[in-house]
Amino acid sequence: MISVSAVLYSTSMILILLGLYGVLTRKNLVRVVISLDVVDLGVNIFLVTIGYIRDGRAPIYLSDAPLSLVDQASRMVDPLPQALVLTAIVIGFGVTAVALTLIMRLYERKGTVMVSDLRGLKW
Repeated sequence: MISVSAVLYSTSMILILLGLYGVLTRKNLVRVVISLDVVDLGVNIFLVTIGYIRDGRAPIYLSDAPLSLVDQASRMVDPLPQALVLTAIVIGFGVTAVALTLIMRLYERKGTVMVSDLRGLKW
Protein backbone atom coordinates (compact mmCIF):
# COMPACT_ATOMS: atom_id res chain seq x y z
CA MET A 1 0.00 0.00 0.00
CA ILE A 2 1.25 3.47 -0.89
CA SER A 3 1.71 5.81 2.04
CA VAL A 4 0.30 9.31 2.19
CA SER A 5 3.81 10.75 2.46
CA ALA A 6 4.92 9.03 -0.75
CA VAL A 7 1.92 10.43 -2.63
CA LEU A 8 2.54 13.94 -1.28
CA TYR A 9 6.28 13.82 -2.03
CA SER A 10 5.68 12.63 -5.58
CA THR A 11 2.89 15.19 -6.12
CA SER A 12 5.12 18.02 -4.93
CA MET A 13 7.97 16.90 -7.18
CA ILE A 14 5.63 16.63 -10.19
CA LEU A 15 4.29 20.14 -9.51
CA ILE A 16 7.80 21.55 -9.18
CA LEU A 17 8.93 19.91 -12.43
CA LEU A 18 5.80 21.01 -14.32
CA GLY A 19 6.27 24.56 -13.09
CA LEU A 20 9.92 24.60 -14.12
CA TYR A 21 8.97 23.23 -17.53
CA GLY A 22 6.42 26.03 -17.89
CA VAL A 23 8.95 28.68 -16.89
CA LEU A 24 11.52 27.41 -19.37
CA THR A 25 9.21 26.88 -22.35
CA ARG A 26 6.56 29.64 -22.22
CA LYS A 27 7.02 32.94 -23.96
CA ASN A 28 3.97 34.66 -22.45
CA LEU A 29 4.98 36.46 -19.24
CA VAL A 30 1.63 35.83 -17.53
CA ARG A 31 2.05 32.10 -18.11
CA VAL A 32 5.58 32.29 -16.72
CA VAL A 33 4.23 33.88 -13.52
CA ILE A 34 1.56 31.16 -13.29
CA SER A 35 4.27 28.52 -13.74
CA LEU A 36 6.25 30.12 -10.92
CA ASP A 37 3.14 29.90 -8.74
CA VAL A 38 2.89 26.17 -9.55
CA VAL A 39 6.52 25.75 -8.43
CA ASP A 40 5.67 27.66 -5.24
CA LEU A 41 2.72 25.37 -4.60
CA GLY A 42 4.89 22.29 -5.06
CA VAL A 43 7.49 23.61 -2.63
CA ASN A 44 4.79 24.42 -0.08
CA ILE A 45 3.35 20.90 -0.32
CA PHE A 46 6.86 19.50 0.08
CA LEU A 47 7.51 21.56 3.22
CA VAL A 48 4.21 20.53 4.81
CA THR A 49 4.94 16.89 3.99
CA ILE A 50 8.29 17.10 5.78
CA GLY A 51 6.47 17.89 9.03
CA TYR A 52 3.83 15.18 8.54
CA ILE A 53 3.61 12.34 11.07
CA ARG A 54 1.04 9.59 10.68
CA ASP A 55 -1.49 9.82 13.51
CA GLY A 56 0.33 12.93 14.69
CA ARG A 57 -1.09 15.33 17.25
CA ALA A 58 -0.86 19.03 17.84
CA PRO A 59 2.36 20.02 19.67
CA ILE A 60 0.72 20.52 23.07
CA TYR A 61 1.92 18.70 26.19
CA LEU A 62 -0.85 17.37 28.41
CA SER A 63 -0.04 16.93 32.08
CA ASP A 64 -2.89 14.45 32.67
CA ALA A 65 -2.06 12.24 29.67
CA PRO A 66 -1.29 8.56 30.33
CA LEU A 67 1.85 8.84 28.16
CA SER A 68 5.20 10.19 29.30
CA LEU A 69 6.53 13.47 27.92
CA VAL A 70 8.93 11.59 25.61
CA ASP A 71 6.09 9.48 24.16
CA GLN A 72 3.94 12.58 23.71
CA ALA A 73 6.79 14.37 21.92
CA SER A 74 7.38 11.46 19.54
CA ARG A 75 3.77 11.66 18.33
CA MET A 76 3.66 15.43 17.81
CA VAL A 77 3.66 17.09 14.42
CA ASP A 78 6.46 19.58 13.81
CA PRO A 79 4.89 23.06 13.63
CA LEU A 80 7.92 24.76 12.02
CA PRO A 81 7.23 23.65 8.40
CA GLN A 82 3.62 24.78 8.76
CA ALA A 83 4.74 28.20 9.96
CA LEU A 84 7.24 28.44 7.11
CA VAL A 85 4.55 27.56 4.57
CA LEU A 86 2.19 30.20 5.94
CA THR A 87 4.95 32.76 5.57
CA ALA A 88 5.81 31.48 2.08
CA ILE A 89 2.18 31.76 0.98
CA VAL A 90 2.04 35.41 2.00
CA ILE A 91 5.39 36.20 0.37
CA GLY A 92 4.40 34.30 -2.77
CA PHE A 93 1.16 36.27 -3.01
CA GLY A 94 3.06 39.53 -2.76
CA VAL A 95 5.65 38.51 -5.35
CA THR A 96 2.90 37.41 -7.74
CA ALA A 97 1.05 40.69 -7.31
CA VAL A 98 4.19 42.72 -8.01
CA ALA A 99 5.11 40.57 -11.02
CA LEU A 100 1.64 40.91 -12.54
CA THR A 101 1.69 44.65 -11.91
CA LEU A 102 5.01 44.93 -13.73
CA ILE A 103 3.62 42.85 -16.60
CA MET A 104 0.61 45.18 -16.83
CA ARG A 105 2.91 48.22 -16.99
CA LEU A 106 5.02 46.49 -19.63
CA TYR A 107 1.90 45.78 -21.68
CA GLU A 108 0.83 49.42 -21.43
CA ARG A 109 4.21 50.60 -22.74
CA LYS A 110 5.09 47.91 -25.29
CA GLY A 111 1.66 46.48 -26.22
CA THR A 112 2.71 42.86 -25.74
CA VAL A 113 3.58 40.36 -23.02
CA MET A 114 5.43 37.94 -25.30
CA VAL A 115 9.12 37.65 -24.43
CA SER A 116 10.14 37.20 -28.07
CA ASP A 117 8.50 40.52 -29.05
CA LEU A 118 10.17 42.58 -26.32
CA ARG A 119 13.32 44.32 -27.44
CA GLY A 120 15.18 47.31 -26.09
CA LEU A 121 14.51 46.72 -22.38
CA LYS A 122 18.02 47.66 -21.32
CA TRP A 123 18.63 50.37 -18.77
